[in-house]
Amino acid sequence: MICTFISRILGFLRIFVISLIVGGKGAADVINGVFNLPNNLRKLFAEGALSSAYIPTLSSAVIEDDSGERPRGIARNLISFLLVILVPLVIAAAVFARPLVHILLHFDDPHKMDMAVDLFRWVFSYILFISLSAVLMGALNAKNSFIIPAITPILFSICVISSIIFLYGSLGIFALAVGILAGGVAQILFQLPLYFKKDYDIKPDFRFNNKDFKQILKKWAPALFSSAIFAINQVIAIYLASYLEDGSVTALSNAVVFIQLPLGIFSNSIITVLFPRMSRQAALNNIQGLRESMSYGLRFIFILLIPSTLVLIFLGNDIIRVLLQYGKFTAQDTARTSWVLAGYALGLFSAGALFLCQRFFYSFKDFRSPAIVAIVIVGIDIFFSIILMNTPLRVAGLAVANSIAFTVGMILLLVLAKRRLERFYGRKILITSIKTLIAMIPLAGIILIYQYVIKDVVDFTKLTYMYTIITLIFVCVLAMGVTALMYILLKVDIFYDLIKRRVNGIKEAQDG
Repeated sequence: MICTFISRILGFLRIFVISLIVGGKGAADVINGVFNLPNNLRKLFAEGALSSAYIPTLSSAVIEDDSGERPRGIARNLISFLLVILVPLVIAAAVFARPLVHILLHFDDPHKMDMAVDLFRWVFSYILFISLSAVLMGALNAKNSFIIPAITPILFSICVISSIIFLYGSLGIFALAVGILAGGVAQILFQLPLYFKKDYDIKPDFRFNNKDFKQILKKWAPALFSSAIFAINQVIAIYLASYLEDGSVTALSNAVVFIQLPLGIFSNSIITVLFPRMSRQAALNNIQGLRESMSYGLRFIFILLIPSTLVLIFLGNDIIRVLLQYGKFTAQDTARTSWVLAGYALGLFSAGALFLCQRFFYSFKDFRSPAIVAIVIVGIDIFFSIILMNTPLRVAGLAVANSIAFTVGMILLLVLAKRRLERFYGRKILITSIKTLIAMIPLAGIILIYQYVIKDVVDFTKLTYMYTIITLIFVCVLAMGVTALMYILLKVDIFYDLIKRRVNGIKEAQDG
């Protein structure tokens, strides 16, 4: 979580630098629109579908083969397979960049389309580097190593930020390409020492006829289908946004960065740790353990994402203004982005729980159920997107449609998961949910006081940047502190247990 938090903060710094130097329209739309194309494809070849099929098989091999030869062979096969698939794909994308970009993006300005085509030729190579990095990451996760893989996104953001700051003046939007490619290489090189230490290697092995690799491909196909649907859905969202007012693509992309902060720090971090654990439990047919893992994950995600939802909806405009509204990024850009962010925040818990449920089914090597639900989700999302984008919501309607679709998908997967497990720890989940909602009352009070008392008394437009950000930080820290105190007083089980464990650990260390 700590590594992910730093990574997300650097993600904010990245969009701050882009907003400051490039703005919220024009070239910014090109940068965000083009980068989202390979970034969505990584869900197919990187930490999405491929890792979902790869980690359960690799986890089983680690358990069953003490010599390490099977896990090494799986990793070799996978690296070789990605090179065979992705190198020709990257070359083809460079050659046919213009027709591809014209299919995937729509800008009325011909100059913006030309810039998008030229940038796409370079940026698309990112899919190769991030996919190879994901193989290393999955191999390390399977052996319970999480810190080094979690640091790699930090390196990526540092490379992109540095390139924009130091190279944008001379290279323009192509500074982004330099940062992205350098970041992709850095992610691989940083993991290699620990990868070798864990008894892996990078020898190529193009013999794809072994049992383990065939099993991965067999599971990857339905996972690929499921992830492809979500990737296509996001590409469609960017495509629809490119039909709206100038700046809509950037607003959508920036809002995603903000929504990824709580998802990355809380939900994805929990899922990253629970997925290998659930895979081992499924391999051992430990149904009781799987019930506990699912209950733990759902409750933990709930107590962390519900307060995040309130903060993003009601303080989002002020947070965006403080972080981005400088240089070429205007108040209009801030308002548009905050509306999109609020739309996404409505489905924040649904998204976190949905991703946990997906990994639950993947741990059972069941990729069919998530794929079917994914089709339903995308159908609902596209249906409501087309309707809501033509209302006064405009680009924010795309985010609201996404939240509606994710909520329906979460409910469907929870119903299917309950059938698989026969029962959840429903009473524990209900009690935790009720206590969490009660704990939100003081948080809501703080937000209301800030919005309707403090902001009426203090004219923030006349304050210096430092005073404005100090006030906002104080409100956010106070809100988090009061929420944590309420969790302790109400003895919200997971949070209370973590605090108690930490205190007992300190006492034991002192006694020792």
